[in-house]
Amino acid sequence: MSGEPLGDEAYEGLLGLLGEVTPVIEALPPDAALADVRGALRYFRRDAVGLAELVRVRALARYGVDCTIGVAANPLLARMAAQAGPTGAAGAVRTVPGDPEAVAGFLARKPVSTLLGVGPATARTLRSYGLDSLERIAAVPQATLQRILGASAGRRLHERACGIDPTPVTPNAPARSIGAEHRFDHDELDPDQRRRALLTLAHEIGTRLRTEGQVARSLTLTVRYADRSTTTRGRALPEPTAHTPALTSAAYALHASLALQRARVRAVSLRAEDLIPAELASRQLTFDDPAEEKSRHIEAAADRARARFGGGAARPAGTLRAA
Repeated sequence: MSGEPLGDEAYEGLLGLLGEVTPVIEALPPDAALADVRGALRYFRRDAVGLAELVRVRALARYGVDCTIGVAANPLLARMAAQAGPTGAAGAVRTVPGDPEAVAGFLARKPVSTLLGVGPATARTLRSYGLDSLERIAAVPQATLQRILGASAGRRLHERACGIDPTPVTPNAPARSIGAEHRFDHDELDPDQRRRALLTLAHEIGTRLRTEGQVARSLTLTVRYADRSTTTRGRALPEPTAHTPALTSAAYALHASLALQRARVRAVSLRAEDLIPAELASRQLTFDDPAEEKSRHIEAAADRARARFGGGAARPAGTLRAA
């Protein structure tokens, strides 16, 4: 299931809708999920495409969400099928037939960057060897890829380029989370602009967490590129927090770890995860950093100003006007 970014309530509703069809659901926040429907085919007397159409109709009727659903023999191909349409296209059911020739034809001319797990750095390395499409990667001996990328990564890349994905759909319970996204007006190459966007998102998330009396124990960054591929990185926070500077620092560190360099970035999103009530969290006190306590006092005062005069009453310098 894939589509426009969803609010938490709508996303949880759509997961519940999938649960009416199959219990084998793997949530992929903020706006996607995998579902294994093999056990539901006989019960509903429909094939997988028929079940996908049923889910689309119910999602549109109940939540006004026009989903895009990929149907294929494994999670990798289903994800790629869902993302295969033109940018901005309306929802649809997109299918990859199960026979090897159809799978090879579907993958053949796709750029290497569309493959799950291939980030900008790996894509550049592969292109330097002339391996710029999945067709070429599939034609190269696995041992060659292992020499370029390492044994495990080379084997995994070769399997995926051939449409092989043994990963099962793992049922999970999505953690309560709060997220925000910024879409750039154009493909953004400037890292400073991306950092400003991350500051804006961290400010928005921190404000929402404090307003709701929550703190986050981890933070996840998702970067969406011009070719519609994405990279996601997450990390546990040193301590549960809703403090905007702490969230911003973690977001900057995640961004730096991607080493994007000249990547053409379409959008960035942050998601605070593993939320718990603020009163249940402990915080390490320090007497060596008065600036930290001063920052928290200023933040509390700014929160009071926003509650009284609106969200634009106080915000960190350097944020973008629209997140």
